Amino acid sequence: MPRSREERLAAIAAYKSLLREFIDRRPSGLRGRLARALGKHKSFVSQITNPAYEVPIPAGDLPVLFEVCHLTPDERRRFLELYEKAHPRSGRRSPARTGAPHEIRIPLPAFADVETALEVEATIREFAARVIAIARRADGVDRNGDEGGRR
Repeated sequence: MPRSREERLAAIAAYKSLLREFIDRRPSGLRGRLARALGKHKSFVSQITNPAYEVPIPAGDLPVLFEVCHLTPDERRRFLELYEKAHPRSGRRSPARTGAPHEIRIPLPAFADVETALEVEATIREFAARVIAIARRADGVDRNGDEGGRR
């Protein structure tokens, strides 16, 4: 666990360097896609992927980062080891590590008609709810979250 400011900054730089390495090996445009998925500006992505900047990566952004960057399980493990050294408490809250609920962000175009936008959003939510229900039944969990379908 880093104690001094210098140790903390070195630990942050270590996971950022690894992330930068992963991103540099992927197709161009990934930083822009990551910014859109996070709902942030590209400059934020530049800061969280540059070891020279102190800005840490928020723990809540890790699942989105892993998904958009298509990190392999080994890459995730290596990244999380370094991340948890820099942020011992934050890393443990990551859904990628704990199996805790998480969310997926889906960028939608700017619709000209508000009703169309609402209909598209409702359709996506309905579809997601149906898929989640199927997955929960397959895992032996009923709609109320009880295991084995029992109340």
